[in-house]
Amino acid sequence: MISDSELILNPDGSVFHLHLKPGQIADTIILVGDPNRVDVIRSMLTDIEYQIANREYVSTTGKFNGKRITVVSTGVGIGNIDIVMNELDALVNINFETREIKKEKKKLEFIRIGTSGSLQKDIPVNSYVISEKSAGFDNLLYFYEDEEKVVNEEFRRLLRILVGGHSISLNPYVVDASEKLLDQLMSKETFSGITITSPGFYVPQGRELRLSKKLKDINQKLSDFEYHGYKITNYEMESSALYGLAKMLGHEAIAICLVIANRLNNQANENYRDNVKELIAYVLHKITNHDQ
Repeated sequence: MISDSELILNPDGSVFHLHLKPGQIADTIILVGDPNRVDVIRSMLTDIEYQIANREYVSTTGKFNGKRITVVSTGVGIGNIDIVMNELDALVNINFETREIKKEKKKLEFIRIGTSGSLQKDIPVNSYVISEKSAGFDNLLYFYEDEEKVVNEEFRRLLRILVGGHSISLNPYVVDASEKLLDQLMSKETFSGITITSPGFYVPQGRELRLSKKLKDINQKLSDFEYHGYKITNYEMESSALYGLAKMLGHEAIAICLVIANRLNNQANENYRDNVKELIAYVLHKITNHDQ
């Protein structure tokens, strides 16, 4: 039995951070970083069941083209993904009354819709980039037992050599996206490749304000790198933990991001919100088998 301190429930029986109860989430879940983006997606749905908010976590469930979909905001960063993934899995695979893991496991589909910075000159601002593989520059997955079963060891080793990871104890892990969801979202409108998940926004992604970076020319090195025909396409801050935890828990996961900055061309789109809405519509139509 899972103890009270391991799986913390609120007085109403909802899970600790998300404030959701079993039965409230669909099998298909869209994850967004910005809580305000939940309202954008909610406006596109019908048959809204609820909207629940706690801290940066805002959740709603409704339907699009007749398909039941849940939307959850995660906030920014790896630590929040750890919370969201474990709690969403608990909602379907742990009996909250007996605190026992269910014998029959439910498989969920996670689609992260986010924003990112391009690391290739030919992937311009406002492009859609799908993360076929995500390389985590954080250490989160190494806290979990058996992480080697989902990590590409050869790729991890090559990336560590590339960036000079010994100087900052960097040990990247690389995990593949769901092939099923990749097939659903890929089109002539999308780019795809390897996404770097960074533990920070500024120096960890090569930005220098008042503090200097230890890894010199990191963005150019990443841009030039190639692995079995795959190029590193973009930076973001969540997908490696999403992919790793999803695979370890038996779920499907993918991330698709709007490029709002090209780091090599020094270009950015500060007014990207309408483009995000278009990306959301693209994803909703693709996952409900209704092409735009």
